[in-house]
Amino acid sequence: MIIGNLVNGVVIDHIPAGRAMELYRLLKLDSLQCEIALIKNAASEKHGRKDILKIGQLDGIDFSILGYIDSEITINYIENGVRVRKFHPQLPDTIYDLIKCKNPRCITTTEQELPHVFRLTDPGTRTYRCVYCQTPAGR
Repeated sequence: MIIGNLVNGVVIDHIPAGRAMELYRLLKLDSLQCEIALIKNAASEKHGRKDILKIGQLDGIDFSILGYIDSEITINYIENGVRVRKFHPQLPDTIYDLIKCKNPRCITTTEQELPHVFRLTDPGTRTYRCVYCQTPAGR
């Protein structure tokens, strides 16, 4: 399969196989007015299979959540057909409305309009805790 070259945009590579649609939703890519290519189960020498997202836009996308999903993901910025920047996402310090608190006594259970906010408390174990009740986030 041949997918066209990207002149200006972002390529998110080394996404664990089967997770590209989840990232599509989390990054809110459906709200963008640009070309987007989602490639599932591409061959990968390192991982066997992987997913890839190609986005024909350079700005307006918050990639901070990708570190929580998988720190092995690679983000490549493409300008004029050339990769100008490549990096792996870091764990975000704070996560908003991505994961839900599982504590039934947490205020977010009764106050539905409150945002679900988690802070990174232990980078070594990738542990996030609810800012309201300190319950650890489940993976």
